[in-house]
Parts: sequence; C-alpha cells; structure tokens
Amino acid sequence: MSTARQDRDRPTALRLCLVLFCATVAIGLPLTFPHGGGPTEVDNDLAAPIHSALDSHRGVYRALVIPSNGYILIPLLLAAACWFAYRGQRWRAATMVVVPELAVAINSWLLKPLWDRPLHDYLAYPSGHTVHLVAVGTAFVLLTDVARARTSALVLGALALLGAAIGMIGLGYHLPTDILGGAAAAIAMVIALWWPVERCVLRTERVQSAVRVHN
Repeated sequence: MSTARQDRDRPTALRLCLVLFCATVAIGLPLTFPHGGGPTEVDNDLAAPIHSALDSHRGVYRALVIPSNGYILIPLLLAAACWFAYRGQRWRAATMVVVPELAVAINSWLLKPLWDRPLHDYLAYPSGHTVHLVAVGTAFVLLTDVARARTSALVLGALALLGAAIGMIGLGYHLPTDILGGAAAAIAMVIALWWPVERCVLRTERVQSAVRVHN
C-alpha cells in the first residue's frame, strides 16, 4: 500500500475506532445500572467528593451548568455555522446546524426511551444537556480545517464539559454515568452522521476551489 493511501486511511481508521469505543461505552454503561436505574458504585464514588467540596456553594453549581443550556449552545452553533458560511463553506455550515440537533433528537426520542433510566420526573440516560454540548463541540472540531480553531474548541469544550458535569451532579440533575454515556453517545453519533456526507462535501469544495482558480 502506498504511503499516500496509508495517510488517507489513517484518519478513517482512527475515527472508526473512536466510534466503536464510544458506542461500546454508551451501550455498556446501562448494563451496570441497578434495577430501577439508581446510582451505581461508580456514580457514588464520583459524586461524593463533588458534594463534599461544593454543596455549601450552590451558586457555583448553577454557574457551572450554564454552558450546557440551549440558550448558550444554540447561539454558539449558529455562530459557528455563520463562520463556515462566511468562509464560503456552505455545506459545512449546513452540517454544523443539522448534525448536532439531529443527535439531540435521536437521543431524546430513541436512546432515552430505550434505556429508560428515570430520575426525578424525566429520563436521565444519556444526559441530554451533555449530548447537546458535546455534539456541538464535536461537530465543530470535525468540520473546521483551521488547526488553531480546532485546538481551541477541544480545550474550551473539555473545560465546559467538566464544569457542566460538576454542576449537574451537584444539583442532582444527573448521575455521573448519565454524563459519561451522554458524551460517548454524542461523539459516536456526530462522527457517524458526518461520515456519509463528508466525501460529498469535500468533493464539492474541491470543485468550487477549482472553478475559482480558473476564473
């Protein structure tokens, strides 16, 4: 196999491994849930130090969950789509809007009822706020061809997820495994949804670039 072919195949293999790993995590975690969907030992072990450190500062929890709310994520998603459109990457702009919201819909209408883990008066697994946050971040990282923007999105997204996870656990909105499963499900879904359209998008952009050069 040629070196060029190996270079093209390596990202595909890495993505496939990531999708399979994340899907395994999302599917495997519910197998550890006790009857009725209560907390696991892992949930208790992860939540205990958070409650011990911050339960006397509830305002910190409320501040930390802000990045996971729709009124933050949807404007960010639209801003990212506008950035792609401004750069002439209209297919990427459309994908930026459609793929994360489709992942959220799949989670809400298929995955939550499938695993049926009740918490308070809603189904908690996978965490919908986590899916939304991670789906938006993952889509941007996949779509952007600017290395600095990709790195910034990875770092900021990881920090936002960590903070939101602490806040949601502290406020009792989710158990840690809800959040872990939500992150894994979001990554797997976004990569899987982007894959079928990626070649078409790249081919279209190459044609558009060639036309601009000739003109």
